Amino acid sequence: MRDKVRKIVIVGGGTAGWMAAAACSKFLQGSEYSIELVESDEIGTVGVGEATIPPLLLFNRTLGIDEVEFIRATQASFKLGIEFVDWTRLGHTYFHPFGTFGVEMHGIHFHHFWLRHLAAGGTFTHDEFNSCTMAAKVGRFARPLPTDRSPLPPIGYAYHFDAGLYARFLRQYAEARGAKRHEGRVVDVQLSAEDGFIKAITLSDGRTIPGDFFIDCSGFRGLLIEQTLHAGYEDWRQWLPCDRAMAVPCERLESTTPYTRSTAREAGWQWRIPLQHRTGNGYVYCSEFLSDDEAAKLLLSRLDATPRADPRPLRFITGRRKEVWKKNCVALGLASGFLEPLESTSIHLIQTAIARLMSLFPGQHFDPAAIAKYNALAQVEMEEIRDFLLLHYKATERTDTPFWRHCQAIKLTDSLEQRWEMYRQNAHLVVAPHELFKESSWFAVFTGQGVSPKAYHPFADLPSDAELKRRLELIRGDVEKRMQSFPTHDAYIREQCAAPSAAQGAPA
Repeated sequence: MRDKVRKIVIVGGGTAGWMAAAACSKFLQGSEYSIELVESDEIGTVGVGEATIPPLLLFNRTLGIDEVEFIRATQASFKLGIEFVDWTRLGHTYFHPFGTFGVEMHGIHFHHFWLRHLAAGGTFTHDEFNSCTMAAKVGRFARPLPTDRSPLPPIGYAYHFDAGLYARFLRQYAEARGAKRHEGRVVDVQLSAEDGFIKAITLSDGRTIPGDFFIDCSGFRGLLIEQTLHAGYEDWRQWLPCDRAMAVPCERLESTTPYTRSTAREAGWQWRIPLQHRTGNGYVYCSEFLSDDEAAKLLLSRLDATPRADPRPLRFITGRRKEVWKKNCVALGLASGFLEPLESTSIHLIQTAIARLMSLFPGQHFDPAAIAKYNALAQVEMEEIRDFLLLHYKATERTDTPFWRHCQAIKLTDSLEQRWEMYRQNAHLVVAPHELFKESSWFAVFTGQGVSPKAYHPFADLPSDAELKRRLELIRGDVEKRMQSFPTHDAYIREQCAAPSAAQGAPA
């Protein structure tokens, strides 16, 4: 039997590596465990994960990170959701907000009552019942206060931040708690002749770093999990056809929006992510329908401000590692698979992988049943997010370019087809407790992209017409009052959490 796991070696830095190091250093601080991370300044990181989703707040809180300190250190701004432009059809815009719509009534979700209202000729839009959407429309933001007595659900928010600065912030956090960093490039991996487990890595300067448990954060190449242990990769381009991205920063906008913008383009989509000190931009596209040179040219022509650098190309294959934990190695981040950043899930997948790892951390030996369970949970999570992303490409009226005609012909996964049919027939949205995207998210995208159900839940007919109208008007009024109480996004940052370099000159 192997000795008890004591030494954790993380290969690769960036967001994934330093999130892992920070979490391990937090939970194992003061113990006999050691944490060592190897990264090379010669090897760049992808760094497109600048937009996040609300669960990251829990990760930072678990580490005991002060929110204002984090925001200032990473030049962060706030995010209430994603604005989708031209996805349904050219000239059309919808919003996928954080937080729920309205309030639940009679044990069912609010969207059924709104659908009843609509079927009866009502004119209220679903947007009017979501605080995040309405605040985003007018560029307002405020974090929830403990004194908030609104009957509405708490407002949900996340961040836009500089991923490189976040990695640096977490490095300082981890090193202060005992994690050790090695500068160097891995040139060799030694395996045990007895069982094929990784026993050490060798750096370009000849140093050998042994370990008991290895975390692969080496990016797309999967230095340990794939190049060494040959875990295998499942290609999902049949459902998510984009395989390239061009990324470029530009100057800070005069006024920053509290949301990410995703604009559908001729062969994919373009992101815009406003930070305190700059704006992140990128074009995610399918190389079958657009060349790299043309993508770079189009991206530069569509920026809202002066570019700060040349576009940087990224190549990827959407999909997942068949085994994200194999032997004594777990892959995190891009080494574990890749789902394009359409719904800002990349950093979240690192976070949930770390949480699973902490709960199934190996002790005296590496239990095959625990490893199988970890891999099964990771697979289900990836597949559920894949389906949600696929919905965006499939539920569209666009046929104006070869790329969008290709998307029209994509065959749905069985799981998405079942979910789609349930919504189309009776507006049912059945979401398991572990799923990332809840009922409000599916409703926002289904509705935003023109999918209309034939009927709604019968319980939505329980209130009388007058009572339903009264309730809807109350909820709508509460949303309006909450939104009006918020300052502008820029004013809030300036007053609460401006980074030193951004503290001057931000407009009200």
